[in-house]
Amino acid sequence: MRAGAAVLGFAVLAVIGHAAIRPAQPLPTPRLFVLDCGTLAGRNLKTYGLPDEPRDMSVACALVVDGGRTLLWETGLGDRFAGGKETPRDRGWRVGRTLRSQLAEIGVDPGAITYLAISHMHADHTGNANDYAAATWLVQEPEREFAFRQGQDTSSYRALVDSRTTVLHGDHDVFGDGVATLLSTPGHTPGHQSLLVKLPRTGAILLTGDLYHYPEERAAKTFPSFEMDRAKTAGSRAAVEALVERTHARVWIEHDILGYGRLKKAPEYYD
Repeated sequence: MRAGAAVLGFAVLAVIGHAAIRPAQPLPTPRLFVLDCGTLAGRNLKTYGLPDEPRDMSVACALVVDGGRTLLWETGLGDRFAGGKETPRDRGWRVGRTLRSQLAEIGVDPGAITYLAISHMHADHTGNANDYAAATWLVQEPEREFAFRQGQDTSSYRALVDSRTTVLHGDHDVFGDGVATLLSTPGHTPGHQSLLVKLPRTGAILLTGDLYHYPEERAAKTFPSFEMDRAKTAGSRAAVEALVERTHARVWIEHDILGYGRLKKAPEYYD
């Protein structure tokens, strides 16, 4: 997978200019903020081809700031579930802090975010998507088609149908400078994507969406019981592992609650 702007060979629905963020104080860049977008309680590793063991899942979002441009990665379970309100408890969805409040704490106006990218259109990743429809949505073409297929529940992201959109057909350098690159990693869903972030001091970080759910799944090369295309996921994983070896990137498995617990959270950041 190539991360540079030269790899772009995409059909683009719309290429949109950059909207400036309006922070309370200037944010040094580039920076990566890790955001808390909830917890999926009552999960079990058995669902992922691993030995029977209960373990919750974290739901992570991130914000990349590069000059006056921003990329919101994932939107989580949904601010409407904060504090237990209207929580579908049989699904074990828990939201302690709203995404909106965390962005406000670091001085970012949700309405001024430049780009929105979501790994895939499952509900635990799209919960706040409607709130960020003013951003330019960066989406792989098969995932957009999957998201709006007949019979799909679009309630958490319906506003994106009218959003400014850049439709992708592979890897994409978000800012054109190598700081943030979307990687096409299909299999979990038709247009699943991951995010590679390169920072001056921290180095490369790979946010894997649902390419993996637990580190044990990565080590044992097992798959969820509900994977859409296991063969494509295997191919995506192989490509990603080769990239990790080349770049020495840190792999952040977004649902790995143990690994997530060790990360710095906003308003702290990685640079």
